[in-house]
Amino acid sequence: MTEPTGLSAGAEEKKESVPTQLMKHKNEVGVASEELGSANAPADQTEQTTSEIRQDCVYRSSGRPEKTDMIKSLVMDQDASRNCELYVPWSSNRSVVESSEESEEDMYRDEEEIEREKILLSETNSSDYKLSVSPEMDIMEYCRKEWRGNTPAAKRMRKGYEAVAQKFASIRRIRGDNYCAFRATLFQALSQATQLPRWLQSEDFTMLPENLLSKYDWIKQWQLRKKPGKRMGEIRDEIKEYLVLLRQKWKNISEIKGPLEKQEACDKLFKNEEEEYSLYEALKFLMLNTAIELYNADKSGKRVPVFSWLLFARDTSSNPCQLMQNHLNHIGHSGGLEQVEMFLLAYALQYTIQVYRLYKHSTDEFITLYPNDPEEDWPVVTLITEDDRHYNIPVRMCQETVL
Repeated sequence: MTEPTGLSAGAEEKKESVPTQLMKHKNEVGVASEELGSANAPADQTEQTTSEIRQDCVYRSSGRPEKTDMIKSLVMDQDASRNCELYVPWSSNRSVVESSEESEEDMYRDEEEIEREKILLSETNSSDYKLSVSPEMDIMEYCRKEWRGNTPAAKRMRKGYEAVAQKFASIRRIRGDNYCAFRATLFQALSQATQLPRWLQSEDFTMLPENLLSKYDWIKQWQLRKKPGKRMGEIRDEIKEYLVLLRQKWKNISEIKGPLEKQEACDKLFKNEEEEYSLYEALKFLMLNTAIELYNADKSGKRVPVFSWLLFARDTSSNPCQLMQNHLNHIGHSGGLEQVEMFLLAYALQYTIQVYRLYKHSTDEFITLYPNDPEEDWPVVTLITEDDRHYNIPVRMCQETVL
């Protein structure tokens, strides 16, 4: 199996301008990063073409041309990839994908396909549906249940699942509540954990909230889940508790030797709603810390990954403060992770996130890696998506027989 490194969000192209912070980086190198202390630093609104920005972005980050077409695609598609699940039925992702087809195809869906959607809508109150991570089922059985129609989208999905089934025997559905990217990634990481990652072993790990809040006053605007308006001291202490919990759970599960026992421990953790969502808050804060490190490194003239340029090229996240206010604070509430933020999550965890993007089957973006140039020693977790919005997880890797 090849591992193309597509970056496109896979949505309809939307032509729009990108902030000129990207081009101004050359002149800003060496500027003190204390500007992060400003909670609302205005972004320069001068516009330039995507191609110019893309070219500058690529050369600055690596010193040589990279996969410019993929980078252009991600810049133009970043808004379309916004995750807005809001806990919808599992099969509703199919309607999202098919809506991108021509209207005639949508109008003439199979009667059987429409009936299936009605049945699944009526099942939304079942206990199995509300599980964070549903029990595994045969991946092709799941495919046949979800994609019975003969529309182009259904045919493409079936081919995609057939390709995944060459590597994995089963699938586990992930609850869609705008945390699904976190849930799928963390569940896979813990399920295969055999040791505590180096960054979790650091003595300063639990001091991150205190250290960052002492430097950046705007972090007091961090929005805790269901707890808006917290004071700075309360935010610091609560996030510290989340980080301690993340390290404790990761350590405990990684020390379990038996695969069945390890899986049972993961299943138990993801049935504890309070602990589960606390872990997601920890991941969001780690993403903010990583974003600040990348931003400061760029300001100091150091080499940064290409995705970092894209992350701060958006009108809504030209600096870490805006990233927190307009994106991280909304994850799990009104939206999920955008494509470029999947890169940030991967860097924060120091994991390679491999995603089967089923609607991209038969293209070089069918299997996408976040990041696309991962470190060799980073562990790999694998996810499945039908639309770059919702993620499920493949399990039980097939045993390949050598003839």
